[in-house]
Amino acid sequence: MLPVYYSPLRKFWHYALRVIVALVLLFLIFPILVTVPLSFNSEPFFTFTEGMLKLDPEAYSTKWYVEFFTDKKWNIALKNSFYFAIMSTILATILGTVAAVGLASDRMPFKSVITAILISPMIVPLVIIAAGMYFFYSVIDIAGTDFGIIVAHAMLGTPFVVITVTATLAGFDKSLLRASSSLGANPVTTFLKVTFPLIRPGVISGALFAFVTSFDEVVLIIFLADPDQRTIPRQMFSGLREQINPTILAAASLLILISVILLFTIELLRRRSENQGIFDS
Repeated sequence: MLPVYYSPLRKFWHYALRVIVALVLLFLIFPILVTVPLSFNSEPFFTFTEGMLKLDPEAYSTKWYVEFFTDKKWNIALKNSFYFAIMSTILATILGTVAAVGLASDRMPFKSVITAILISPMIVPLVIIAAGMYFFYSVIDIAGTDFGIIVAHAMLGTPFVVITVTATLAGFDKSLLRASSSLGANPVTTFLKVTFPLIRPGVISGALFAFVTSFDEVVLIIFLADPDQRTIPRQMFSGLREQINPTILAAASLLILISVILLFTIELLRRRSENQGIFDS
């Protein structure tokens, strides 16, 4: 029920705003609403068949998902995607957490400049970063290596870790650090026993963002990877150019599922962090 003092214009805007928000959300999720049903098409087409529109059970099939999990190329791409994402996430989480803790120190000079440098991979166009890394990797001869790809993906994921951990540290009570030091704990023990447990939700959230960034990345892979280092996005990109196959839609649907699961996890961590802050206060 709207308050009785709302004017007719305000009541109109109240409902109009909800309609606008619903249309924007529909615009954003429309590709998902189309991709997922098409991945169950029994025919090798990227369009809704007459049987699908009539909800004929025979017009739907899971064979493209079966092909995704049984085809050798897709299996290699899946393995590479998880391998690069996990390894780069570990590296990005360590680097980003250390950087965020350092930036939270009052004795850190040039904080603004360092922060701008750390988050620059989020601002600079990815194709420029990929081209620059390709030339740099060619000089030091690590182009086409697993190490080079992991470092490149970690560079893209580190800004997310820095931002989330920095946001967590914004409400951190630094008197806890002084209390830990007064009780004889060294800096490493203080970080492991005091700082890290309190910033853990931010660290995990940043790690999940870094994982998604690496798992969905395709531009760096095109520039830096060898043919046997294809990931799922690269395999999808190649499939669209070489041979259009609905298996691409099955892969896209699985990527959507992974992203949704990770987003729900991040939201749960955010709420847990807020509840913890309320409890601590």
